[in-house]
Amino acid sequence: MTEIKPFRINVPQADLGDLADRLARTRFSEELADGGADYGVPVARVRELVEYWRDGYDWRAFEASLNAHPQFTTEIDGQNVHFLHVRSAREDALPLILTHGWPGSVVEYLDVIEPLSRDFHLVIPSIPGFGFSGPTRERGWNRYRVAKAWAELMARLGYERYGAVGNDGGSLISPEVGRVDPSHVVGVHVTQIFSFPSGDPAELADLTPEEGAALEHLQWFWSKMGAFNQLQAQQPQTLAHALADSPAGLAGWNGQLLAGLDDDFVVTNLAIYWLTETTASSMRFYWEDAQTEPPAEPTTVPLALAGFANDFQSIRRFAERDHKNIVSWRTYDVGGHYAAHQAPAELVQDIRQFFGSL
Repeated sequence: MTEIKPFRINVPQADLGDLADRLARTRFSEELADGGADYGVPVARVRELVEYWRDGYDWRAFEASLNAHPQFTTEIDGQNVHFLHVRSAREDALPLILTHGWPGSVVEYLDVIEPLSRDFHLVIPSIPGFGFSGPTRERGWNRYRVAKAWAELMARLGYERYGAVGNDGGSLISPEVGRVDPSHVVGVHVTQIFSFPSGDPAELADLTPEEGAALEHLQWFWSKMGAFNQLQAQQPQTLAHALADSPAGLAGWNGQLLAGLDDDFVVTNLAIYWLTETTASSMRFYWEDAQTEPPAEPTTVPLALAGFANDFQSIRRFAERDHKNIVSWRTYDVGGHYAAHQAPAELVQDIRQFFGSL
């Protein structure tokens, strides 16, 4: 079951017709007269996305743009895995495996394929349960199992020395790739390091002003924006019934973490979840992760952080508890959570500098 098969996206027109019909018949939620934005994603934003998705968005154009890149599927650990595989003109280029998160997809990395492929061979997979990898069919697909699958994928492609790059969920998975395959992974580059206070008051006794501000931001995020994590870690299937039946519902729920981004990027990601029917399985990733005790020992493969503005603010003292070989830590005053789309030049340069130093 190690065969690697060429793949092209070709969504049936009937599926697009059904989607258009559902969008046209959307029954929008009521809301308070003042908009009530502090209650969550406002109706006006969902209406904008639905109307653009229905009348302005061209799925076939996106489909063609993604099909312009070589794509493949293979089966790993009983699960279909879809990936882009773009080889550099440099035969001796270092391979990189780039991992997205939720509610993103391989679309996160489309803007950096051309500049990165000048120096690196690129493997950009859809996480099992996400996008064109299709729904997962059994339990257990957490970050650790995905990391083992990525190590197998890179071995199957013949890469004996490679780097791992990640954003969001990919920032959880990529360090684990280094942990499970340290003899082949030369380094890991992420845009967030999700290390949190342990509960020991001593950890907080001498915070710098910058660390204090980052901690306040973290507390704000979990108190105001953390509902998605709580629900998906506890009862993902309960919500999935609504999102699998309503593209407007999907726009509201997934859209909460796609704020401030252009409509084409947002709707393309929404459309991938809808058309591949991976709403439930993508949310189960959170449940699976919550059931698993993290490894007791820190990672040791060289690790780099590129932190961007308007995103999770990693705190180095906590990161160094979980990762013992942080060799690069840079922050930028541009971009946001989807740096590969919002600040591609800065991210590409940071990746080049880090892996070049290794």
